[in-house]
Amino acid sequence: MSDGQSGPVVSDSRPAWDDYFMEITHVVAKRSTCLRRKVGAVLVRERRILATGYNGPPKGLAHCAELGGCYREMLGVPAGQRQEICRAVHAEQNAIIQAAVHGVGLQGVCLYSTTQPCVTCAKMLINANVERIVYEGDYPDPMALQMLEEAGVELVRYQRTENQDGQ
Repeated sequence: MSDGQSGPVVSDSRPAWDDYFMEITHVVAKRSTCLRRKVGAVLVRERRILATGYNGPPKGLAHCAELGGCYREMLGVPAGQRQEICRAVHAEQNAIIQAAVHGVGLQGVCLYSTTQPCVTCAKMLINANVERIVYEGDYPDPMALQMLEEAGVELVRYQRTENQDGQ
């Protein structure tokens, strides 16, 4: 599969495809209203963006900041646990939802994410037929990685390439 994978760089100032799409995930993450973790996700096929998502409450609902804070933080719940009491829809879920709302199929796509998917998102990504996941930050959920590997999803722990911005 060739969509989104790192390829030869045309010039020192032009980023590789993985670098390009990962930079976009960071811009998308800036829209997040989550007080604990700002995550961005981008779904790509054949080097074309199909949908994006960031973590935040369902549309039209109040953000945690508007409600006095993060429930999980107030209860001292560690990352990766008790997600059912979080108001947010995860970035990966929002990207899948946006694709569905707009009638975009996800067969064979690549997901770029600022963070490794959790187990719930991993299950959704498997069932959405995502073939490749490029993620930057770790998340304390080894079961998610195990399930993705078992399903044959290509997992890439993103490392910025040397030529990015001349660095």
